[in-house]
Amino acid sequence: MIRVNANPAIDTTIKLVGVAVVMFAFVFVVMVPLYDVLCDALGINGKTSGEAYTAVQAGVDESREITIQFVATNNEGMPWEFRPQSTMINVHPGAVNDTVFYARNPLPEAMVAQAIPSVSPSRAAEYFHKTECFCFNQQPLEGLSDVQMPLQFIVDQDLPSDIKTITLSYTIFDVTEMVNGAVAVR
Repeated sequence: MIRVNANPAIDTTIKLVGVAVVMFAFVFVVMVPLYDVLCDALGINGKTSGEAYTAVQAGVDESREITIQFVATNNEGMPWEFRPQSTMINVHPGAVNDTVFYARNPLPEAMVAQAIPSVSPSRAAEYFHKTECFCFNQQPLEGLSDVQMPLQFIVDQDLPSDIKTITLSYTIFDVTEMVNGAVAVR
């Protein structure tokens, strides 16, 4: 027996919704883990935790010295001046280290920024612990003003011995509209 559907528009809508659900599931279930595996395999996009590390007293390994490089990049359209105070320092695993990043808003109006960190090589990310970082919070800055933003970190003593240099890179984004939009909605 042949069934004739009285409303082909409903069938088409159901099929389109099904395709959209499958596409959404593919992106979040398959592509995100695939991206993470690819980044790990290629040693790119080393992610650090967005939370402060609680240090455990383990002593300082003065027999090793690790070079830490700092890189600051502005996302497209971000007008701030943004740079590390020092582009490179040498540290001992287990020691608490401090440095500062400088930011200046050259515009007359206030802005809000968010810095996103990345560690290279990516396998070093799990051994690089930030105890204080401007990247933990959004950074509001009045127009035509500047700020010194602190960074405190520890390189874990369990860092593999073949890693001699770690690059900590920050990209700073303008999130002013997002923050103002969230305030306006409340």
